[in-house]
Amino acid sequence: MKKLVATIFACFVCATFAWGASNAASVNFLDAEILSKDAGASFHWFPIQKTFILVTAKDTAKFAVGIPFVSHNSNVMELAASPKLENGHLWISRDDAYKLFPNAKPSSSSAAPVSSSVTQSSSSATLMSSSSAAPAPSAAAPAAVTTPASTIPAATPVAPPKNETAGTREVKTIVIDPGHGGKDTGAQGKKSNEKDIVLAIGKLLKKELEKEGFNVKMTRDKDVFIELGQRANLANQWDGDLFISLHCNAIDATAERKKQVKGYHVYVLRAPESEEDKAIARRENKVATLYGEKNAKEELSPIEWFKLEARLEKYKQNSYMFTEEMLKAMDGGKIRRQAGGVGGAGFMVLVGALMPAVLFEIGFISNPEDEAYMITDKGQKDIAVRISKAVSTYKAAVHSYRETLGR
Repeated sequence: MKKLVATIFACFVCATFAWGASNAASVNFLDAEILSKDAGASFHWFPIQKTFILVTAKDTAKFAVGIPFVSHNSNVMELAASPKLENGHLWISRDDAYKLFPNAKPSSSSAAPVSSSVTQSSSSATLMSSSSAAPAPSAAAPAAVTTPASTIPAATPVAPPKNETAGTREVKTIVIDPGHGGKDTGAQGKKSNEKDIVLAIGKLLKKELEKEGFNVKMTRDKDVFIELGQRANLANQWDGDLFISLHCNAIDATAERKKQVKGYHVYVLRAPESEEDKAIARRENKVATLYGEKNAKEELSPIEWFKLEARLEKYKQNSYMFTEEMLKAMDGGKIRRQAGGVGGAGFMVLVGALMPAVLFEIGFISNPEDEAYMITDKGQKDIAVRISKAVSTYKAAVHSYRETLGR
């Protein structure tokens, strides 16, 4: 058990392992997928992230293997024991299961809880032989496993809230955040500084968006230094509907390598899935630690990620929606998409933004070709127009979605 959890969460703090080990012998566990059936919930398993979600008409509970916390209706709560993945089954402690889903009616297969001190091979065999047990989620499965929609109780229609939040209301206020500034030059190319390129494009973008009728705010409109945390605070004070942080990417490599690595990338706030994403976030976050910003961090721990994602869950879908529009708008331009074009990591500038938010790496300032285009008037205008187009199509998509909800 400990070896498996260590493999999944190699970076997890030792204290968490100690906590789990000291409680393991006295905890009884239930099969999470069978629990979902007993609770009338849909079950969703995400093998890459090692997370699973149970959804009913009233409750949504998000768990992560090896982490003693649950996001229950966007509120983070501590669990009696960390969920486990063993022998192709996901396990939740019995106390946690019935605390979160008190109306669950135990079936014959889940009535007898599995003690953590019992070998999982025998307990799994019992569950698998039950006629009501669903196929166990495979740790190698490439996509989420979802129970049939018929098991989800029909939700009662409710009137829209009087004060809708960003992501659910019409898109009106756009916050543009030109990265770096002042004493913080950002990445440096042979002929330019990141702070100057993104400010120039930010100003042009503001003009383009205002032509389309948007209310546009900029975290900086001149060469000044603003702390990362303050940028999100400003966006929240302005009650923004979308936050766009503009940056230029860079690598520290040989001249030949710099010629090869180029392209744009759109990032959202999510746990990083590659070392490259981690490295970019560390570079962008370094300014906070360099200049002594309060609570500055270059990386977040797994538990910090879990709590953060729970708090920002309601904005995540719209952040991805805007990202899709960005890809459509940028494709076909002079600066091409780098790899898949979408990444995620712990960018501190996005952490505090209570709205859909992205960080846009326009191109590689370390690449001669990308830099040459980003410093020209023509290139900056083209990039601004394309971003503006993405914002407009995103607004239309949100409006269409609202219409389906009768708003």
